[in-house]
Formats: sequence, structure tokens, C-alpha cells
Amino acid sequence: MIAVTIAVILGVLAGLYVPYNLSSETLPYVAVGLLAVMDTVFGGIWSYFERRFNLTMFVSGLVSNSILAILFVLMGNKLGLDLSLAVVVVFGVRIFNNLSSIRHFLFKRYSRKERIRARLLEASTQNQKNDE
Repeated sequence: MIAVTIAVILGVLAGLYVPYNLSSETLPYVAVGLLAVMDTVFGGIWSYFERRFNLTMFVSGLVSNSILAILFVLMGNKLGLDLSLAVVVVFGVRIFNNLSSIRHFLFKRYSRKERIRARLLEASTQNQKNDE
């Protein structure tokens, strides 16, 4: 997971600081490719929390999702259809589902820790009162 985090940070930094020019013809392909990458990253984070993260599956999903999304848009353009909207909807729903699952997991984990911390504090206070 550390390698994935480092790779994502390096990718974001490279995207911010490396000069690039996107033409209006390549922009839809880049957009759906980025959505596919974001979907894979959030899916990887969620699988890490579920303790089933596999780096090989992550990388293969990243590559195959990106290629498939780009091919969908390319095929739609060749047929005169705007299939990029379909790709955006599918990946958007998956991203929000993964993000929701991550949020629920973290909320439950944080709430559980807070309840345990409150019980320990209460027991400690009770022990101090009994010692007096």
C-alpha cells in the first residue's frame, strides 16, 4: 500500500509540474482514463481496508480499466456516439460507492475507538474515586 501511495503522489506531482498540452481531440480520452485510474485507486484503498489488497490485481485493474475506458470512447467516436458519458456514469457510480464504503469503515472504526476510549476514561475515573 505504501508503494501505491508513493506512486499516486508522484503521479499527481508529475501532472502538476510537467508541462503538457492537450488538444480538444485527446481530452475525452484523458478524462475517462483519469476516471478509470481514480476508480482503481479508491477500489484499492477499500480493498486495503478489507485486508484483501493485492498489488498485482491493483496494477492490472488500473491498466485494464484505463484501456477499456479509452477504447469505449474511441469506439463511440468512430460510430458517432458519445460513449464517454456512459463511461463517466459507470466509473462515477463506482467511485462514489467505494468512497462511501471507505467513509463508513472509517466512521465505524473511529466511533469504536471513541467508545473504548470513553469507557477506559470512565473506568479510570471510577478507580480514582474508589482509591480516595
